[in-house]
Amino acid sequence: MFLMLRFLTACLMMLIFSDFVEASKIEGLRLYRSPDRTRIVLDLNQPVRYQTFTLEDPSRVVIDISNVKLNAGFEALDLSDTPIDRIRTGMRDRTSLRIVFDLTKQVSSKVFSLQSNERYGNRLVVDLYDIKKRTSKRLAGIIQQVNRKIVIAIDAGHGGEDPGALGPGRIREKVIVLQIAKRLKKLFDDDSDFIGVLIREGDYYLAHRRRTEIAHNSLADFFISIHADAFSSPAAYGASVYALSTKGATSEAARYLASKENRADLIGGAVSLSLGDKPDALAEVLLDLSMTATLSSSLAAGEYVLKNIDGLARLHKKRVEQAGFLVLKSPDIPSLLIEAGFISNPREAKLLSDTTYQQNMAEAIYRGMVQYYLDHPPPGSALAVNKAERLKTYIVLKGDTLSQIAQKYKTSVDNLLRYNNLSSNQIRVGQRISVPPR
Repeated sequence: MFLMLRFLTACLMMLIFSDFVEASKIEGLRLYRSPDRTRIVLDLNQPVRYQTFTLEDPSRVVIDISNVKLNAGFEALDLSDTPIDRIRTGMRDRTSLRIVFDLTKQVSSKVFSLQSNERYGNRLVVDLYDIKKRTSKRLAGIIQQVNRKIVIAIDAGHGGEDPGALGPGRIREKVIVLQIAKRLKKLFDDDSDFIGVLIREGDYYLAHRRRTEIAHNSLADFFISIHADAFSSPAAYGASVYALSTKGATSEAARYLASKENRADLIGGAVSLSLGDKPDALAEVLLDLSMTATLSSSLAAGEYVLKNIDGLARLHKKRVEQAGFLVLKSPDIPSLLIEAGFISNPREAKLLSDTTYQQNMAEAIYRGMVQYYLDHPPPGSALAVNKAERLKTYIVLKGDTLSQIAQKYKTSVDNLLRYNNLSSNQIRVGQRISVPPR
């Protein structure tokens, strides 16, 4: 009887204190500021139950989290350049935590939880979106421009809480690709017929749909997303160029990679694309026609870029691959995803970290895009006007010979040698050859 009483007492004590024993923990706090939102990430040791609501006059976002302990301090977060005035916390009972975000202006808020993955544990994410007026539609904006520059949107993959692939010595993909993207932007900015637009300017994450939205708002003619590949084996190597595939991946490697990149979009809680008030049948036809045209342009431009990269890096595939990358699925902007190399390969990781190699990779991509647009100048662009003058200079590709260039421009090798002050027929990839007037 005594033993039974002790057992019942122990069970009762376990029930009384179970909430304390099993309480979740907020083990870390992170804040990221991007051009259109502020993101606060609560790192948890296990999933939590929560409720959220907003209050006005003044504006506040309130989150109630059940059965949780706060083991980190919000006071360490830098709230400058955010809509948050201060963050208050308090226990509503012995185990439930209330977090109040006092705001300096009205925002659109979104709170969602994320399960643990290979990189992070469980998280609760708070997104505070800036409220801005809608910009003009892309096509209308382009039509209104005359003698305009060609706009190239340059997307550095990953960012913020999503570091992308990790290489030897904890080299992070998000850092490498942003460095290449900035170099590529400068090349386009220095070209009087082009302008580069960075989709991600700093270390913050953007959902894939948001990346294409920024490209739309920038009236982009082309969208380039830069990444660094990774594989379980360090022996995998080579750069790749991808365009969208509407029917799935063209190889098992492309299929695996597309799945990996698309899954990262769960971090941003992205929503699907909609064609608004169009009837389903019409929307499907319009989307198919638009994506067929942009895919054709993407594949054509990809061949030019691939040829230029071929003279710099080993190629993983010697043709433009196709895969279902979510970031490429803009129906009216041609787009490419470029894997600059395998960050999981020690040799290529070292190259990707080298500033000279980054510059050479940026120049190869730039040359490819310029050559594509010289052959396909958009109507109304400055390049369409300047094309004849620009064609007087040829940029050497891998496999080119001086005799082939002479034949292309209906001149002789001797004329090219004299006009360029060349002492031999040897030329190198990326070299500029001036074409003599006829």
